Amino acid sequence: MKITRLYTGPDDESHFEDIEIDLNDAGDIGHLSEQMEATGIIFRKTGPEYDYDWHNAPQRQYIIMLDGAVDVEIGDGTVRRFSTGDILLVEDTTGRGHKSKSVNNESRLSVFVTLD
Repeated sequence: MKITRLYTGPDDESHFEDIEIDLNDAGDIGHLSEQMEATGIIFRKTGPEYDYDWHNAPQRQYIIMLDGAVDVEIGDGTVRRFSTGDILLVEDTTGRGHKSKSVNNESRLSVFVTLD
């Protein structure tokens, strides 16, 4: 399963990395990853006007996109769009951080799974 990692590099800028979560055959129930530790879950809705300037993630967390989309910009100007079904592992808790903005003036629903 492919997800995107957003992390702070040694240059104090945020970077994207595509990573693979291994899934193992679990028989009749399908394929499963190894269990991961989590500390909490947050349900979020952002409005169509959402436009958040440079910021860091408050803690390491997975963001699971349920509905809608967000554009995320990193320090070198790269912008990636994440939409329904996408998963981000957000780890840029230091450095300059990233920008995030709603897409097409639409609301977005997401779930945060906190790791710290």
